[in-house]
Amino acid sequence: MEMEIVVPDEVPMMTLPNLAFFPQALLPLHIFEPRYREMLGDVLAANRLFAVGGLNPRKPDDFESPHRIATMGIVRACQENKDGTSNLLLQGLVRVRIENIIREEPYRTVSIRALSSEAGADEEENLKLRARLSRLLSTRQRLSGEASSELSRFLKSVHDPEIFVDLAAFSFCENPRLKQKLLETLNVHQRLALFTEDVRADIESIKLRQKLQGGLSNDHIADN
Repeated sequence: MEMEIVVPDEVPMMTLPNLAFFPQALLPLHIFEPRYREMLGDVLAANRLFAVGGLNPRKPDDFESPHRIATMGIVRACQENKDGTSNLLLQGLVRVRIENIIREEPYRTVSIRALSSEAGADEEENLKLRARLSRLLSTRQRLSGEASSELSRFLKSVHDPEIFVDLAAFSFCENPRLKQKLLETLNVHQRLALFTEDVRADIESIKLRQKLQGGLSNDHIADN
């Protein structure tokens, strides 16, 4: 039976490069730094909650400055290794805004405010856009020669447009800047439209590349 999750005012936070963590997504983490080992011990003894945010490249003077929009998650599974490191699985719960960094020692703790999404369009429109995005993702996968993964097959069974786009963005968006923008977009319809346009552009790029490449394999493209 699932317990009710209450979003606290303060949580520990990890800041990681080139990462945008989304609600519902599952993030495997290897905990090895002493500060994060201490953090993990504390959260496991309490509510199992902490936030994960990406590094903000617009603030190069602060090598650990986070984006202001991040995701709070809950530790679903954790295994401690003999060397004191741990492997854990964090499930995203809710988007949060980082209001303030409260302290840095012994690990970063931040004050947060939970963020809610808005549909941005009626249910039928969002379901249509979700179906279009699903088809485009399948097309891009086929054109790229990628085998269908267990995750891509699972995604087809996810009907809720918001959950679908969040899981799809976390798993299949390869542009870190766009990924963070999708995380920060609270309008679900806009979120779907942004990612749909990106995947469509990828498909056109793949088609053009394949046309220019002709029948040559990637190993012999220089012979074209």
